[in-house]
Amino acid sequence: MIIVINRGERILKNKTPLVLLVMLTVILLLAACGNAGSNTPANADSSNAQSAANTSNNTETAASNEQFATREITHALGKTTIEGAPERIVTLFQGATDTLVQFGVTPVGVVESWAQQPMYEYLIDKLPDVTYVGLETQPNLEEISKLNPDLIIATLIRHEEIYEQLSLIAPTVVTEILYDFHETADIIGQSIGAEEQAESLIADWEARVADFNSKMAQVEGWPLSASVVNFREDHARIYFTGFAGSILKELGFRGPKNIEGDDQDIIRLTDKESIPSMNADVTFEFFEDNEAVKKTHEEWTSHPLYQNLDSVKNNQVTVVDQITWNYAGGLQSAHMMLDSLYTHFGLEQ
Repeated sequence: MIIVINRGERILKNKTPLVLLVMLTVILLLAACGNAGSNTPANADSSNAQSAANTSNNTETAASNEQFATREITHALGKTTIEGAPERIVTLFQGATDTLVQFGVTPVGVVESWAQQPMYEYLIDKLPDVTYVGLETQPNLEEISKLNPDLIIATLIRHEEIYEQLSLIAPTVVTEILYDFHETADIIGQSIGAEEQAESLIADWEARVADFNSKMAQVEGWPLSASVVNFREDHARIYFTGFAGSILKELGFRGPKNIEGDDQDIIRLTDKESIPSMNADVTFEFFEDNEAVKKTHEEWTSHPLYQNLDSVKNNQVTVVDQITWNYAGGLQSAHMMLDSLYTHFGLEQ
């Protein structure tokens, strides 16, 4: 027995290294299996994540390429091909300068303003290094060319005769209506590859219009008729449409009571007997600050026919800022005009 036991002990002692080796091999195999099981999904996730990232990057690149690819813009004087994203833009009318700034884009060249030269006070700080290229009605083609622009924004009534010359300098797009900031924003959005931003800017404006209209609905007599009157040195004007008139119409106001039809634009009144044409529930007046104009204003507003206007009798005549209401003609000035209307009627914004 002892021999057996001793044999057994000897057998165990002799086989110990082999047993340990087998056990170690099993352990290593199990560990390898475990590692293999954990590594495979991790590698798969990493691969999938990289694939997704590549797909995302490719999508963004494709979208970027599509946004700034060569495109054809239809405008008032035809079609213009624009390549890539314009960076050196020249604006040739006030509304284009105003509206382009709302896109967060600074033009390299602009025309001088009608007042507060060389640029309106509300815009001057946003155009620190801009070059002035003459007047809106007579831009300097040589100065424009020196700026090496890749886009020129013009308007039909001002620049139709020089469109071909402008197009030789750089791709030129032309708005049809000088004071239509909706159209201006749309043309700019297409031209610089920012259509969605253009839609957003106009949507913000339309939301304010809806808010104003809903609040004005609580005002007695709404919709009110409105007259926009401009006094000059030797006559007066009613802006039936134009920048201010078209905005008032969009806001829900009616036109002057004694003017029929919607095809009117600017009505020139050369004598005081025409004063009844101004008649409306509310009158907004603007005029230049000089002695000759002040004299005309005093003579006309002291006339019995003027004193008989509904807005005068109801104390609904207010003098407004001519830059905001007439000269500027862009998206930002439209908001400024609307701000003044909220204030005039005591409405909360």
